[in-house]
Amino acid sequence: MAAPPSPAVRPPAVAGSFYPGAPARVAAEAARLTQREAGAPAPAPAVAVVSPHAGWRYSGALAGRLFARVEVPPRVVVIAPNHTGLGTRAGVWPDGAWELPGLEIPVDAAFVRALLDAGAPLAADRDAHLEEHAIEVLVPLLAARQPALTLVPIVLGGLAFRECEALAAALARAVAGAPGPTLIVASSDMSHYLPDGETRAIDELALAPLAALDARGLFDAVRANGITMCGYIPTTVAVLAAHALGAGRSTVVGHTTSAEAGGDRDRVVGYAAVAIKR
Repeated sequence: MAAPPSPAVRPPAVAGSFYPGAPARVAAEAARLTQREAGAPAPAPAVAVVSPHAGWRYSGALAGRLFARVEVPPRVVVIAPNHTGLGTRAGVWPDGAWELPGLEIPVDAAFVRALLDAGAPLAADRDAHLEEHAIEVLVPLLAARQPALTLVPIVLGGLAFRECEALAAALARAVAGAPGPTLIVASSDMSHYLPDGETRAIDELALAPLAALDARGLFDAVRANGITMCGYIPTTVAVLAAHALGAGRSTVVGHTTSAEAGGDRDRVVGYAAVAIKR
């Protein structure tokens, strides 16, 4: 009888539903989605990106296009919203590894310790991650671009803007003090369950300040307009940290909805991909 997995190893939660469950299919589909398009620019360094996190059928092509256009270093910090309500408001998986079909991705425990030492308002917490999809669906795509991938997984619930600022400042300090490059990934979908045209218009109210790297403007726009952008808090943190690390320009790689993947046009989810660079 096989031994149970170590509590430090996070097993896959949504393999076989949000993305394939068989290792060979995961590898093949991740490679296809992250293949550089003909005529696309060569991958370039980025400080941070914002990526959608729905099932690969709906947003995998856009997430893959984003990761194909940036250099993915061995260390990636992925900041996701808490869809499940489990665990703490701000939790980082502290050590061990994340297991996916055919993959085991180590957690960069040294960076997690440095992040906490830098004053990040985070708790070492596994519960918030166990059933959360918003990091897991991106990891095989990142691994397809970087075989030596290590992960810093962070899940955030509701935070005030000042708490986003504190976390971003600590994250920037940890990135600046770490050996080698770090990519920050904010995991977020856009508006949820509105008609296609309405979704695209409302999404622009959040995309405009995001493209301008206006973290406060993004945070306020989402709240003032009732925009159901699930990862606006991770995105706010990523933009603030990127600013502190010298980023000053952004590229909107794409903006689409689930309707373009054959979904219902009357009740869609919006997806956007943004690269943030120096």
